[in-house]
Amino acid sequence: MSVKKLGLPLMMASLVSLLLLMLFFPGAYLESALRGLAIWWDVLFPSLFPFFIISEMMLGFGIVHLFGTLMDPLMKPLFRIPGSGGFVAAMGYVSGYPIGAKLTAKLWEQNMVTRDEGERLVAFTTSSDPIFLIGAVSVGFFHDPKIAVILAAAHYGGGFLIGLLMRFHGKQSATPDGSNASRMAPAAVKGSRVQRAFAAMHQARMQDGRSMGEMLRQAVESSLKLIIVVGGLVVFFSVFLELLTQAGVMRILYFILDQMLTAVGFPPSLSEALVGGLFEVTLGARSAGEAASSVPLPYKAAAAAFILSWGGLSVHAQIASILHATNLRYLPFMIARLIHAILAAFLVMLLWNPLMGSFMPSPVFSPQPEMGIASAAGGITDRIAFFCILIVFMIAASSVWCLIRAIWRAGNRNPAK
Repeated sequence: MSVKKLGLPLMMASLVSLLLLMLFFPGAYLESALRGLAIWWDVLFPSLFPFFIISEMMLGFGIVHLFGTLMDPLMKPLFRIPGSGGFVAAMGYVSGYPIGAKLTAKLWEQNMVTRDEGERLVAFTTSSDPIFLIGAVSVGFFHDPKIAVILAAAHYGGGFLIGLLMRFHGKQSATPDGSNASRMAPAAVKGSRVQRAFAAMHQARMQDGRSMGEMLRQAVESSLKLIIVVGGLVVFFSVFLELLTQAGVMRILYFILDQMLTAVGFPPSLSEALVGGLFEVTLGARSAGEAASSVPLPYKAAAAAFILSWGGLSVHAQIASILHATNLRYLPFMIARLIHAILAAFLVMLLWNPLMGSFMPSPVFSPQPEMGIASAAGGITDRIAFFCILIVFMIAASSVWCLIRAIWRAGNRNPAK
């Protein structure tokens, strides 16, 4: 029997087994569902929903096209993606998953990226946001904000390396439907790069043609649909993981991972964190931070970096649901996440002594940060600040690169005699 033919019976058996577990453990099922719903309502909805709407509006107004033209000289040679990918990268890195995938899908719909470019882009712009990395993981789970230094270096540094590696993915030229025709490009405009950028923004706005009210309505509508999908997947995986724990399946996974960790020289007591992180980021990162005190801190940080970079199957399901509306494939994304996770863990071990030295954690008062209205508003403000800094940095880097290239070309045209 082929694997394809086995797929449907296995799926049906899994769903029936899950239903039976829900009947056997109704209390655990209800508690885990409420816990997942609380995470979505208290954390994900206030932190992601505004950025969903903002990104939609910026696309409609052509601001993405403006940034894309300014960042083309940097993004194309480094990552083999158009300059608009720089906007996606900035928004994805400051807002967290699944913003990068959502914006990539939007660029694909507008023929601004090809299939290969979209797969490259979504592979390295899907990351944890800095507010979660600093506030929840470093302060809440590891009880010291200093650990954010090594986690950020490993997680975001690993993401940058994935972007460089993904430039070798795919063909040199391919359209969104997989053919080798050229991607649609805006009409050429003479003048400086800044003039071309504003001309691209104006052209995109004229092509969009929607009124501001219509644009806002559609942005809210599509963002609500996506945030509800995200919430449903968070609740589902919360229930799924709790039911597996109640049924004793997790103990089997712990034992298998214990042997694998021992073989590579890692403490086997980290197996609970890694198995939890396989399914859900928050649970895995919390387990890594709260692992036994006998586990050396660098190993705990490496496990947390692995979990943050892998993203958890809950995030993978969110990305797959977004990519389903396009012809972008999920498999390159999954492979990139696995490589990113391994790279991040390796970078923690490699950079620990240079960055952290003989760092000893100093406890803080709050073991787990509360996400109330005030902290949510502060998180949005911080994300906007991070986004502006990243955009300015990338535009400045692009300008410096253009200047260096112009000087080099002028030198080649006028060699010393």
